Amino acid sequence: MLASFANCFKIPELKKKILFTLGIIAVYRVGCYIPTPGVNGAMLAEFFERINSTSDGSIFGIMNMFSGGALEKLTVFSLGIMPYISSSIIMQLLTAVIPALEKLAKEGQTGYQKINQYTRYGTLALGLVQSFFIALWLESPAAFQGLQIVNSPGWMFRIVTVVTLSCGTMLLMWLGEQIQEHGIGNGISLIITAGIISAAPTAIRTLALLLSPQSGGTSQLQPLTLLIMIAFLIGVIIAITLITQAQRKIPVQYARRIVGRKVYGGQSSYIPLKVDTSGVIAIIFAQSIILFPATLASFIPNQAFQNMAGFMSRGGWLYYTIYAFLIVFFCYFYTAIVFNPVDVADNMKKHGGFIPGVRPGTQTADYLDFVMTRITLAGALFICIIAIMPDAIMASFKVPYLVASFFGGTGVLIIVGVMLDTMKQIESHLVMRHYDGFMKSGQLKGRR
Repeated sequence: MLASFANCFKIPELKKKILFTLGIIAVYRVGCYIPTPGVNGAMLAEFFERINSTSDGSIFGIMNMFSGGALEKLTVFSLGIMPYISSSIIMQLLTAVIPALEKLAKEGQTGYQKINQYTRYGTLALGLVQSFFIALWLESPAAFQGLQIVNSPGWMFRIVTVVTLSCGTMLLMWLGEQIQEHGIGNGISLIITAGIISAAPTAIRTLALLLSPQSGGTSQLQPLTLLIMIAFLIGVIIAITLITQAQRKIPVQYARRIVGRKVYGGQSSYIPLKVDTSGVIAIIFAQSIILFPATLASFIPNQAFQNMAGFMSRGGWLYYTIYAFLIVFFCYFYTAIVFNPVDVADNMKKHGGFIPGVRPGTQTADYLDFVMTRITLAGALFICIIAIMPDAIMASFKVPYLVASFFGGTGVLIIVGVMLDTMKQIESHLVMRHYDGFMKSGQLKGRR
């Protein structure tokens, strides 16, 4: 595998793409240290230090992890790329339910460009709304345990914050599109992954502090426990890789047709049905809903909202029950959006294809739906385990959420999936230039 990485820089085109991608990621990381005007950085750092010292995995710690530490410093990239992700998911859902957008999606490259433009408009709208509420949140000392975060609150600060954070999100979207066009890998996913990985040094430093002897001569985290956690992490990475690449191959046989003097069809193929079709999207949806009461309570100092947030807080059986139910629901919901068995069956019938033992048409659609429903359940249950894993690690090993999130959870799922996609694209360039890929037998399969 090391030889394959070395071969990447022997291909001029691939070398240029890799260096361009690394350069864009470096620009992104520099932007994560440019502060937003009017914010007291020392007070904000003190607030997040209090949060990181606890092990409750609060909403602010989660948001800070996904923004690559930009929220902790309130930089121009504090919103991260999540408004674009939310806008893309909303457009994908609307495309499935609005006939005009569905027709537009079937027009090829022209329709894709129009839908992508609508996604950009949605990103800007979501960025403006979210940045405005962040500005209100920053002006409230009650939300920061009595700390004065904003030096001069008022409409001028709100306008500057909205413009700064919204422009930061739009710049991130543009950087991701540049990677997609001139670099290697999925630009948006790589930016998210770079933000998550950037928190690794802080997590390692926290682990070192937990391993160091305290005043009583004993450390909070024993070396044997750390070894168990590392072995557990390796098992999680292997499991995520297997589930991410797992497919149920449905055999398809094409009838032989004679057109003039030429013979068409007669070959065998298969339909690859993904076990984990939704991936991290189901977790994003579920987290957005399950954390909504806590978010609302942090913005609105109302006793009713505070009680609701406490009732739905982490650690309770109701929280994990609803969280798991939402993940399973959105796994099935997203799978139903992106995979239509009726359309697949109709396309197979038009081209003379059929599944052996299943009649074409309605029975083929029912069979595909039957298989997809059952393999999606396995993928949904696995996603539930991955999503709840950081909470189990926090409770078992008494470590902060920042550390626990690197031994399981959404962050590991995103990192493994994005790395597989990127390595698949690199491997395709290597094989095309007659170099060996990353695997001795077979080829890597990405998430799609």
